[in-house]
Amino acid sequence: MKNKKETVPPSREALLAFLRESPAAATKREIARAFGLKGAERIAMKELLRELEASGEIAKAEGRRFGTDAALPPLTGAKILARDDQGDLIAEPLEWAGEGPAPKIRVGFRKGDAAPGIGGRVLLKIQKAKDSDLPYEGRVVRILESAQRILAVYRRGEEGGRGVPVSRKADTEYRVEAGDENGAKEGELVELEAKPGRGSFGLPRAKVVERLGDVSAPRSISLIAIHEREIPVIFPEAALAEAAKAGPAPMADRIDLRAVPFVTIDPADARDHDDAVAAMPDPDPANPEGWVVWVGIADVAHYVRPGTAIDREARKRGNSVYFPDRVVPMLPDDLSGDLCSLHENVERPIIALKMRLTAEGRKLDHQFHRGMIRSWASLTYEQVQQAADGLKGHGLSESMIEDVVQPLYGAYASAARARDRRAPLDLNLPERKVELNEAGQVTAIRMRERLEAHRLIEEFMILANVCAAETLEQKRQALVFRVHEAPSPEKLASLRETLDQIGVNLAKGQNLTPKRLNEALDKVAGTAHAEAVNIAVLRSQAQAYYGPENFGHFGLNLAKYAHFTSPIRRYADLLVHRALISAHGWEGWRKEGLTLEEERDLAEISEHISETERRAMAAERDSTDRYLAAYLEDRMGAEFEGVVSGVARFGLFVKLDETGADGLLPISSLGAEYFTHDPDRHALIGSRTGTTWRLGDRMRVRLVEATPITGGLLFEPAGGSERRTGRTGLKPLGRTVGEKPHAAQRALARKAAVAKAKAARKAKRAGPPKKR
Repeated sequence: MKNKKETVPPSREALLAFLRESPAAATKREIARAFGLKGAERIAMKELLRELEASGEIAKAEGRRFGTDAALPPLTGAKILARDDQGDLIAEPLEWAGEGPAPKIRVGFRKGDAAPGIGGRVLLKIQKAKDSDLPYEGRVVRILESAQRILAVYRRGEEGGRGVPVSRKADTEYRVEAGDENGAKEGELVELEAKPGRGSFGLPRAKVVERLGDVSAPRSISLIAIHEREIPVIFPEAALAEAAKAGPAPMADRIDLRAVPFVTIDPADARDHDDAVAAMPDPDPANPEGWVVWVGIADVAHYVRPGTAIDREARKRGNSVYFPDRVVPMLPDDLSGDLCSLHENVERPIIALKMRLTAEGRKLDHQFHRGMIRSWASLTYEQVQQAADGLKGHGLSESMIEDVVQPLYGAYASAARARDRRAPLDLNLPERKVELNEAGQVTAIRMRERLEAHRLIEEFMILANVCAAETLEQKRQALVFRVHEAPSPEKLASLRETLDQIGVNLAKGQNLTPKRLNEALDKVAGTAHAEAVNIAVLRSQAQAYYGPENFGHFGLNLAKYAHFTSPIRRYADLLVHRALISAHGWEGWRKEGLTLEEERDLAEISEHISETERRAMAAERDSTDRYLAAYLEDRMGAEFEGVVSGVARFGLFVKLDETGADGLLPISSLGAEYFTHDPDRHALIGSRTGTTWRLGDRMRVRLVEATPITGGLLFEPAGGSERRTGRTGLKPLGRTVGEKPHAAQRALARKAAVAKAKAARKAKRAGPPKKR
């Protein structure tokens, strides 16, 4: 009698290989069938699945399915994101429970398939992609929501309604026919969904799918930015439930730092407190006049663990987004505003950094700990600065000043000496602050005051970020760096050209450093060209980003840098916290540290959170622009002093001194002549007079139009043409009245003369016109 074929449970490697190659996540039954397992072998397989899930090597997808990357099920709901260069639609799943950003799906079509628009939601039949740069490919089974959404203002008309998009980039209005208004009222902010075909007047058609309220209401300004940039606002129920269940962290193996005089120092309107500082003289006689500095950062990693619903939503958001009237947080308020926030006189878990600095600010050593603190006070920058300056009204006790504030300033004085030797890029570009009343209306636009207290906290946070990067590199732990690369050769050439026009030499061949740029800034400090040079240097800089490879931070003049100090509002910092937990092997590191999947996907995660950061910055800038336009709407016709902050072929962008608002001065308003755009010199040059406008020129302008819906401002020159021809000492780019023509202008004149001569010869050969 033949023996039955024996089966054994698959090895760890075989099971992982099967799940990796599977086109979709598999159930236990499907896995058992694939390996021919029965009885005891199936029990052993289930135990192996539990081990792999606990280690993070596999994850559950929908239902009871398993996959190495929480693989998508065969039928997946997805949102259409964009078209690629080949015209194919790219989508991502509506729900994603795996590690890392949601995978992208290339959407293919068969003849007769319906084609959804960008932003549409579809049900896809998917499979693992074979010859594609994306992991999945899919075919549309059913369109769930067909067309893209447009944020607009609804306007009633005699023959129906119209939707006027709020985006400055929009170049058309939409026709809203009877029955498609969804009850929208005149002037309401609405979300439109495009419909096929065109209505009367040739306008594309759309229907109102959501009413968002009165567009003139103050809170609509940030709401527009949120919708336009697709910033997630509502937390999933699972994430909220996890946050609600969280409780105070236990002491466990944390060091007790409750007696250390930690304080938080933040803006008066701060919504969370994620960093605390303390300083004291170093008792080591080998470090005379040296300092011990403590930086405590909220231990968010204890509450937000990899793979949880809160973590998935935090990664999706990437960061908090701050508007003048609200904040869209990265974490639910139960965490960001309570358990993670370092409130006064409340025990809170932190990751603590202890540094020892010499009297000259050189760092002797540092150590990271997991600790527990009780913040002595929640202070504001203004309070601390008043106390340090010996002014009244700060409300701090003498002991607080003596035991907390003075040691902090003493340690900062030492750190500042080291900072000055390092010479980071020191731009002077004041930040605008929009002040609102209780009704949400703009009461003032001010430039944020830059206090020494701001610099104190900034320098300690920079030192902490450097220590985090150094420690993780030393321990050979994967991490996310904050990268700011040196300016490109093209931008440097443009910067040299701009500075040369002002008489500031940035010689070629020199090794460009922040120190050399600071020297250029110092030469023009306090002059009429200061703002122009600051703007030009800023525009020459590369955009900072997150990445798993270290290319240094040019602006700060640092070789190693990683964001560590704001895990409540930045996902990058949370990843660095997890890396520190793993690198030190602290208690609970298997659940709270950086996972193998996160290490594997760091490049993709870094790219995603860099994108969400850019999205947040754009939304915050859009919101501020709209508030500024609303503030200036009642001052139409008023004149303002400003500076040319940008030059384009269609006109000048002018930044007002009073509010920092930027607006467009169209090229058609500069005069009755043709202006040539010189992008290398950031200039517009008049073809007839040679009158030249360039980056940094002072202007007096008149406000012609302010549009709060889009944030647009339109200017025209004020004060006469005499102001527009003044160069205030700049090297001439072109001809002003009475000057020798610029070479480019002479070339234009020769070209015009040749054309005129040719026309004359042609007319002569043709003879007199024939009578008809």
